[in-house]
Amino acid sequence: MKIKKIGLLLGPLAFIATQFFTNPLISQKADAVLGVALWMIIWWLTETVNIAVTALLPLVLFPLLKIMPINEVGANYGSSIIFLFFGGFVLALALEKVNLHRRIALNIIKFTGTTPKRVILGFMIATAFMSMWISNTASTVVMLPIAISVIKMLIDDADGFTKKDQNFALSVMLGIAFSANAGGIATVIGTPPNSVLIGLLENEYQIEISFLKWMVLGFPFSMLMLSLCYIVLTYWMFPCKNIPFAASSDLIHQELKKLGPASKEEKQVLLIFGLMVVFWICRSLINSIFPNLGLSDTIISIGGAILLFAVPSNWKTKKPILVWLDTEKLAWGILLLFGGGLALAKGMSATGIVDIVTQQISEGNFNIIITASLLIALMLFMTELMSNVALVAVLAPVVAGIAMGLEIPMLHLLIPVTMASSCAFMLPMATPPNAIVFASGYVKVGQMARAGFILNCLAVVLLILYFSQIIPLVFP
Repeated sequence: MKIKKIGLLLGPLAFIATQFFTNPLISQKADAVLGVALWMIIWWLTETVNIAVTALLPLVLFPLLKIMPINEVGANYGSSIIFLFFGGFVLALALEKVNLHRRIALNIIKFTGTTPKRVILGFMIATAFMSMWISNTASTVVMLPIAISVIKMLIDDADGFTKKDQNFALSVMLGIAFSANAGGIATVIGTPPNSVLIGLLENEYQIEISFLKWMVLGFPFSMLMLSLCYIVLTYWMFPCKNIPFAASSDLIHQELKKLGPASKEEKQVLLIFGLMVVFWICRSLINSIFPNLGLSDTIISIGGAILLFAVPSNWKTKKPILVWLDTEKLAWGILLLFGGGLALAKGMSATGIVDIVTQQISEGNFNIIITASLLIALMLFMTELMSNVALVAVLAPVVAGIAMGLEIPMLHLLIPVTMASSCAFMLPMATPPNAIVFASGYVKVGQMARAGFILNCLAVVLLILYFSQIIPLVFP
């Protein structure tokens, strides 16, 4: 609480201080943007007010400081990428409303098998798959009660809660959290930082990354991180061999039985979900066949959302799958956060801050691999303490300037740095999935930190390899 009070005053004071330099650091307008950025960073770090409210500051300050007119600032809050994510959020609402996400998760666990390690793998694959399409938080919340039921069977068995049982509980809980974080990297709509980056590239540099092209990079990375998480947890940190586990199969069957046969609503949502994914993946092919169509990922996303509100789940009552009241659960704040990040990036670009960074780097004779490694590690470990969306919103324009200064394609640097923001495995406060499993009581901070630190380091190495070897093949 004390930190919040300090942050409440420190943010505006830091902004005011930047406005009274005798000699401007860059220029009057650029200093004003730096002041706004500093104010936003302090409020984001201290969480003095909700992070979405902090994202509204450019909408007030940029016009008053004559950085940009309000219509130009406001346009960032209505960017097409925000509507792409809105459609993704609506899809997630529909999956959750009809309980389809739970059915998918249970069937994945059932398919992977019921030996201890296979159960852990099943939970991780199911969580990662769901995180590709719905929020990481929702994915974790769905899996947690199922995992706790399995753990309670071990507590109540004949030999009690042994060391091996505890290792299993830790592996399941941390596996759910870590796979929720890693799974979101796979798709554009899987986690907000991906969309912040794509919005910046489209708004500022007219570079477009399609849904499919992101998946070509994101999905393999997500699966590699998932594999590393599984190996580190079950073979290294918390081995759990030779646990009698016959009852777990019964539990999964019981949970599926409770759901009953797939409802008409579930089938409708699954059909619309499938159509959206097919259109996202085949968009480039469709546009090449119909060159005047101009189909975009955002159009597909909004089209799918409209169908979910328009298609009746029951043709007699004419009641649709989703009604507007359902959007009370939608993460509107994240959409505002996108807008604030894009507005801040626009301000940095318009006032020459990005150009200054570019010039300094180009004159500094920096080693490319070392610079990239430092940026990836900086982003990854900073996101343990700060919102990854806010961090990407602030740092992505600067990283773009660094890439231009190093005379390398900015995608080569921006993509791994953005992916790094979703690889926070160490601390409970780093991501909602980490916090949720920590709150279960089965995980201690030290246990999460030890396993998480190893995975953070492995993620840095993997992202450096991505930067130097993989991304140049996809974006030459």
